[in-house]
Amino acid sequence: MKHKDGKPFPPDKSSRTVPMAILFFVLCGFSFYLGGIFCSEKDKYVADDITEAVDTTQEMATGTLQTKAVTFPVCSIEYQDYTPCTDPRRWKKYSLHRLSFLERHCPPIFERKECLVPPPDGYKSPIRWPKSRDECWYRNVPYDWINKQKSNQHWLRKEGEKFFFPGGGTMFPNGVSAYVDLMQDLIPGIKDGTIRTAIDTGCGVASWGGDLLDRGILTVSLAPRDNHEAQVQFALERGIPAILGIISTQRLPFPSNSFDMAHCSRCLIPWTEFGGIYLLEVHRILRPGGFWVLSGPPVNYEHRWRGWNTTIEDQRSDYEKLQELLTSMCFKLYNKKDDIAVWQKLSDNSCYKKLENPDSYPPKCDDGTEPDSAWYTPIRPCVVSPNPKYKKVALKSLLKWPQRLHAAPERVSDVRGGSDGAFNHDDSKWKTRMKHYNKLLPAIGTDKIRNVMDMNTLYGGFAAALTDYPLWVMNVVSSYAANTLPVVYDRGLIGTYHDWCEAFSTYPRTYDLLHLDGFFTAESHRCEAKYVLLEMDRILRPNGYAIIRESSYFVDYVATIAKGMRWGCRKEDTEYGSGKEKILICQKKLWYYSKQS
Repeated sequence: MKHKDGKPFPPDKSSRTVPMAILFFVLCGFSFYLGGIFCSEKDKYVADDITEAVDTTQEMATGTLQTKAVTFPVCSIEYQDYTPCTDPRRWKKYSLHRLSFLERHCPPIFERKECLVPPPDGYKSPIRWPKSRDECWYRNVPYDWINKQKSNQHWLRKEGEKFFFPGGGTMFPNGVSAYVDLMQDLIPGIKDGTIRTAIDTGCGVASWGGDLLDRGILTVSLAPRDNHEAQVQFALERGIPAILGIISTQRLPFPSNSFDMAHCSRCLIPWTEFGGIYLLEVHRILRPGGFWVLSGPPVNYEHRWRGWNTTIEDQRSDYEKLQELLTSMCFKLYNKKDDIAVWQKLSDNSCYKKLENPDSYPPKCDDGTEPDSAWYTPIRPCVVSPNPKYKKVALKSLLKWPQRLHAAPERVSDVRGGSDGAFNHDDSKWKTRMKHYNKLLPAIGTDKIRNVMDMNTLYGGFAAALTDYPLWVMNVVSSYAANTLPVVYDRGLIGTYHDWCEAFSTYPRTYDLLHLDGFFTAESHRCEAKYVLLEMDRILRPNGYAIIRESSYFVDYVATIAKGMRWGCRKEDTEYGSGKEKILICQKKLWYYSKQS
């Protein structure tokens, strides 16, 4: 109401108090009623979930994690070569741009398989090294597309129940040894221990990497997953280090300044396209003073252009463009003969200073670009220049192999808590542990174990303690752990970044021995142990082994899950006999798919 002059009456406070109080109590009562309806259902759902969890996994009075016995079903036979994060069945979901559909694309959690990947029909235990380098069972890798399409290049040939590998390739149809001999003449460091680690992009069946093993060089053979060629699967079946991968839009899972040599033998990577971005990634992972070797177009175009379905003018233009790009990235032409050209990454900082010019292309990466960030990290269109604080990362500054294996690398100081003393302690510790492992698993050092993975290495000490045996080790550093992978490479060992909450970039049945050291203690808060163990089962060969060094809290839980995967495990004391830590020695059994299973 208003006065006659238009001014309102002052509000009557007493008249509003009672209605507001009544409204308050009515709303509270109604809310309580609704809460009783909906919250009772919510409580019921949570209780059911908690009851199920407690029912299957319990912490006993002994302070150990326990779980009910579990049995995993067998996947359909169509999953015999299942690679979850590079699955051809999912390619159509992703872009064709720069073949990025071939990169890692892991399935969402609700699509994860909780089953055991079966071996192919007729699978046999792999042929043992060194015989396996030259032959493998056809039924273990039942793909003969390469045999039919590349028969004139002698990659492999099928005879009866076996594939044989004559050592041929597109650029070395007469044998890889003669090809590497020529390369050795061009790069003397191949034969004197200067070069120890290499990467082969577009590896074929990894004959180049296989030949270099006899010359003391460890090569990571890299190729994408495909429908028919199975290049990486052939490599690992032969006992040669390999990993699924492609240079596309994401950085390769390796630290900067790692490899001593990189190689491409007609690998069909368009090096000069997209502003040379693929060359920039090779530059990043190659250490200063390291070598990039190219054979195939456009090298030796003067004599080869007729066989490349092109013109000599086009090939000349491609070669000049390639040379211009490499020079702009601080590479120099080191040597060249016949079909092979070799460039060397400069270690002199004067070239990289020129890249600071705003008109230069490609530009120098800014200080905010982390050179070792390489897990789902896009390739940057810039040059990662060597850090001037490192005096012993360049190839010429490293000790030669095998002296570099046990010398504390300069980059150990970049690791939190890392020092020369910590490195030497770790190196000594693994020598002691390996003596104990040899007693627990006498198969170590025999031809039963060739392909080995250390699933959560620190400095590569486990691998270093095995270098006298006829095997190789893939050292895996968690993408969430301290960045110790540069130290591994500086020692002359190989490895990769990985997150074990996802599947590894390899085919099923590719490793003879998996090793874990406190993995579940460190990662169980992120990665569900069940899925990690199922992934281990996928990549482990039938009759292969696992050494699981773990706190007593997790050991029984892991053993129960392993039993459900048809593994046989036994629990052993550590070399110190401590009750806080135990060792599980497990072996995966060989079984075959049947419709009943």
